[in-house]
Amino acid sequence: MPKPALTINQQIELLEERGMEFNDLDEARHFLSNISYYRLAGYWWEMQEDRVEHLFFEGTSFSSVVQLYNFDRHFKLIVFDAIERLEIALRTKLIYHLSLKSGGLWYQNASLFSNQDYHEEQLEKIQEEIDKSKEEFLVKHKENHPDESPEAWKALEVITLNTLSKQYENLNDQLPEKSKVANEFGLYFHNDFSSWLRTTTYIRNLVAHHSRLWNRYIIIKYSWPKSTSTPILNYTPDNRQTRKIFPILSGILHMLNHVSPGHAVKEKLLELFRNNPEIPLSKMGFPAGWENQPIWRD
Repeated sequence: MPKPALTINQQIELLEERGMEFNDLDEARHFLSNISYYRLAGYWWEMQEDRVEHLFFEGTSFSSVVQLYNFDRHFKLIVFDAIERLEIALRTKLIYHLSLKSGGLWYQNASLFSNQDYHEEQLEKIQEEIDKSKEEFLVKHKENHPDESPEAWKALEVITLNTLSKQYENLNDQLPEKSKVANEFGLYFHNDFSSWLRTTTYIRNLVAHHSRLWNRYIIIKYSWPKSTSTPILNYTPDNRQTRKIFPILSGILHMLNHVSPGHAVKEKLLELFRNNPEIPLSKMGFPAGWENQPIWRD
């Protein structure tokens, strides 16, 4: 039987009954009117002493929940900025290297891809994105060349990161260009790069849909390279550690250092952490002494 809907005041009363403290009821009503109860619930989950009866630890305040929510919001904005840079670099490098090697319509060339059936599915998705696009360069192409497919430098500019990363992963492993792209992101092996792209795409989609990133379990498994062009961590994360964001965030910084040198992403993250000393970074997989890991050192 479905639970009854609760008014904002009833939501506050329920939280008070469970032990949450409210210092400013008007502020609480404002937040609950604009941020749903169950969105905020992801942030107070760790603050529960009893997760069956949903009872909070003594001293848990609604303001601390809001602080954690705002921390996560700023954290996601910085991460999204980082992933945007990686996505643009991936588009650029794929288009450049493969177009020079195999022509402007290389993305339609089945011989360049390992899984033919999957390649056909991806071509359909690419065509759907092209048909939906209102980008001026594609509108002009359709007007001037109605019977010709757009070259990769037009077509691949409008597809999603998910489709783009799958295009890369499905390229034949023997193609030198596949390894070249991985190398330019600071990774020696395309298999590692493909797995990082899958995970980065997952994180990007979480952020794009305004989902919680703090304390999120990373459900997409990825490999950790045996060696990299510059050191990232002084240990190899195990399966448990890679379920939290710290290792792949460190990997994102490593790739950024290669494709966007001079970026300020790490500095913005460090500033955010300094300004929020109450936030338990360990819940995101940050180990003790994380500041001394190679990629995080000033």
